[in-house]
Amino acid sequence: MTTESTAPHPMPRPGLLTFLGGVGTVTGSKFLVETDHARVLVDCGLFQGLAELRRRNRRPLPLDPADVQAVVLTHAHLDHCGYLPRLVRDGFRGPVLTTPDTMRLAELILRDSAHLLREEADHANEHGWSKHRPAEPLYTDQDVEHALPMFDPVPLDTDVEITTGTVLRLHHAGHILGSAWARLTLEDGHSVAVSGDLGRPVHPLLRPPEPFSGADVLLMESTYGNRHHEETAAREWFARAVERTLARGGTVLIPSFAVDRTEVVLHQLAELRLTGRLPAGAPVYVDSPMALAALQIYRDAFATRSPELRPEVLDEGGRALDPEPFSPIHSLRESLALEHSEVPSVLVSASGMATGGRVVHHLRRLLPDPRNTVVIVGFAAEGTRARDLVDGARVLKMYGTYSPVRAEVVNVPAFSAHADAAEIIEWLRTAPPPSATYLVHGEPDGSQALRDRIDRELGWTAVVPRSGERVLIR
Repeated sequence: MTTESTAPHPMPRPGLLTFLGGVGTVTGSKFLVETDHARVLVDCGLFQGLAELRRRNRRPLPLDPADVQAVVLTHAHLDHCGYLPRLVRDGFRGPVLTTPDTMRLAELILRDSAHLLREEADHANEHGWSKHRPAEPLYTDQDVEHALPMFDPVPLDTDVEITTGTVLRLHHAGHILGSAWARLTLEDGHSVAVSGDLGRPVHPLLRPPEPFSGADVLLMESTYGNRHHEETAAREWFARAVERTLARGGTVLIPSFAVDRTEVVLHQLAELRLTGRLPAGAPVYVDSPMALAALQIYRDAFATRSPELRPEVLDEGGRALDPEPFSPIHSLRESLALEHSEVPSVLVSASGMATGGRVVHHLRRLLPDPRNTVVIVGFAAEGTRARDLVDGARVLKMYGTYSPVRAEVVNVPAFSAHADAAEIIEWLRTAPPPSATYLVHGEPDGSQALRDRIDRELGWTAVVPRSGERVLIR
């Protein structure tokens, strides 16, 4: 005869959160959430910018990737998804949970990243500037192809059980198409929310972010934690920079992130074209194969009337993204041919922080001529060429040599798709206070300023964590 045990089931231990990246910097976001039965990595980004940060991409993570059961991606920017092929190469075999649009955009981002990493390694080997002999890319095209089948699309506002007792829900974040803020409910009933990159309520194409509705622990981005976006003034600065550069016979070069920033820039140029401030005879070029591919995904969202898009721009249809005549530049030959054009023009090219891609070739050509202008239209991380230009550099190093900076440089950070400090506070204001709010994805000044403001205005417990720190979720 057997009797049932009357001993109570042991209570699950509190969840554990580890900050593996995106701390003290705006790149490399990786946050590990662990319980008795789950190990989930939220975001899996590349470190960019300073050489010291980039070297961290080569260091083994303090975990066995094979033990990670799932990766959650908040959106498709490289600093949030770009390490994924390396994680797969090192043994990760679980699902990659994200929205359908993020899945499509991440495919573009990751394939382009592998291509640029190979180009960089080949250039280093050809010219001998790497310490490694031979230089090898962080990951390859094959690693990307191994990672892509692991993507498992998750609709917004839908509960998905990752493992027994651990539930994911994604909410519209309004940063780029497909972006989400994530909430994980753990087996002990506690919850952790990760903002990802929070969009702006005034984004010209996307609806405002879904308001924060609370969690026990919150990871809050702080990219612009110490800044205020001058929205109206910024658009005027942008328009005037275009006008005066074209008037003096120069080229306006806009380093732009291939995903979302290019769409926002094209939307603004379309408005300038309609009002006559961008002359009909001045061509607009988009020189980034990845940006052109991403643009098609945005156009598909218009065609299907995606609920992420603002109703008023849906009514505009494709006109919202077409500063006609807008010329796509597909091949490298077409890109190089722009060097011989004497027609004043606007040139939009990736990458946004000028860390690689075709924009670097254009910078080398255009920076020495004072007729030209470089317009920086978003956040520029420390250690990037875009940041050097914003900070007033008089020379810029590209391909192992220095070029003089004689072109005008205009900084328009309000074009960023990141919420500023006041917009973050308003997003948080209506929610019940978490037990702790951790300020991540920000440089130290921004994170500390936002911590102080949250403490002062909301009375919440806000902390700037250290890299590698582990804390309880309770």
